[in-house]
Amino acid sequence: QVQLVESGGGLVQPGGSLRLSCAASGVSFSVYAMSWYRQAPGKERELVGTISRLGRTDYAHSVRGRFTISRDIAKNTVYLQMKSLKPEDTAIYYCSAGRDNLRYWGQGTQVTVSS
Repeated sequence: QVQLVESGGGLVQPGGSLRLSCAASGVSFSVYAMSWYRQAPGKERELVGTISRLGRTDYAHSVRGRFTISRDIAKNTVYLQMKSLKPEDTAIYYCSAGRDNLRYWGQGTQVTVSS
């Protein structure tokens, strides 16, 4: 059974940093690419970035240079390090595991950037 559990969200001031974690079970990082998505109020869910099975990372243009995805294979955990946060980064952030036509989702964690 696949489980993805996000944590680390919260309220942060503009310019601040936050690190999200995604504890994964039932998936192997050697088989699944791991992604972070986000959904702001009234907007569609968008891809933030992905770390491939081989560890290569790609990011949406809006977060490139500010966000970093990493993984700890021993802990089966994926991270999203966010810095220089902006109010427009406010959203629910979701962890996702994908391969072929399969995609699994976590429950999401709220990130609010506000002074």
